[in-house]
Amino acid sequence: MEFSPLNRLPQDTLHQIFSHLTLREIIVSKCVCKCLNSTLSSPAFLHLISTHQPPLSLLALRPSHRTHSHSHNNQSPHCALHVFDTVLNYWFRFPLSFLPFRSHYPITSSHGLLYLWAEGPTTAGPIPAISPPPPPLPSNNSKTLIVCNPLTRQFKLLPQLGSAWCKHGSVLVGSPNQVLVLTELAAIYFSGSTTSNNWLKFSSNLPSKPRSPILISDTILALCDVGSPWRSQWKLFRSTVKDLQFSQQWTRLEKHEWGDIFDILKRPRLLAGKNDKVLMIGGLKSSYSLHSTCSTILILRLDLDSLEWEEAGRMPPDMFRYFQDSSKFKVFGGGSKVCFSGKRVGRLALWEENECGKGEWRWISGVPGNSDGLYRGFVFEAQLNAVS
Repeated sequence: MEFSPLNRLPQDTLHQIFSHLTLREIIVSKCVCKCLNSTLSSPAFLHLISTHQPPLSLLALRPSHRTHSHSHNNQSPHCALHVFDTVLNYWFRFPLSFLPFRSHYPITSSHGLLYLWAEGPTTAGPIPAISPPPPPLPSNNSKTLIVCNPLTRQFKLLPQLGSAWCKHGSVLVGSPNQVLVLTELAAIYFSGSTTSNNWLKFSSNLPSKPRSPILISDTILALCDVGSPWRSQWKLFRSTVKDLQFSQQWTRLEKHEWGDIFDILKRPRLLAGKNDKVLMIGGLKSSYSLHSTCSTILILRLDLDSLEWEEAGRMPPDMFRYFQDSSKFKVFGGGSKVCFSGKRVGRLALWEENECGKGEWRWISGVPGNSDGLYRGFVFEAQLNAVS
């Protein structure tokens, strides 16, 4: 590419040519060479195409652990976000080296923005000017949340938090600049639309540690164990940001018609589905005994308007046998995609709902990074016009 006739074209002409590509094609083109990567990453090109490119739905991986060993050059060992395109069946890598932190850990995303825990500023290079001025950088031992767009390399710091929130809190994000960190006893909330540039803290008073909480619009949903130390009994709880601010209690979401729906699933988890629906995933028990084995993995879907459950999918037997031999498995995704990882499985299982509403199962191979097989992740809706 360095000796290609394309190099003789003016930058404006190159921008006009590549502006007719889709976002997926632009991302692929940036991998061709350094010259194209620089051309297609320039502010002028990003501004040209930002208004007419729809989001690109990708599966993003979290690092395999939260222990960040520091390298000799003070750079984070996790300087890239690994994402999978289910259409191209290909892994991409979004560099995160533009973030001026010694260590950072991607945790979730929303509306094209990536949220990360960061620790300690690096000493390499100045911090870019931002208006209004950002909060001060975290000290070497403190944690803070940062939000960025890996495609445009823009980032912003949220007000600093104590390290306990990073260790024990679940980060939920909704509309841009709406962040909730939830624990069993307390919750903190930040909204960029308010005049105060601080976290609001209030009591959560959940009956137990929340399991896989999700935020859908302004509704917070979480599974809590209300059983005994000897036998788990999962129930679904609901609240809103407004209710938590006014110290109102969580409400248990249930109907008589649901019957034993929470008893048939082993270690259920929640994900936010399409069209403000809730997905609940877990192993389908063979019996009601305490140490019952599972016959498959089931995906159920809840309509929050009608409060009716339906089966969205169940893992095929030839795929489930790999997870049946695994002592533990993880679930991540959202929208129309649910991904599964397990110890010693060596690849990811994917359930994806097509445009006709039919769920399809397949394997994802070539997962990057060294891990125990228990990969974790989230859906990243890549956008060029997402501004942090």
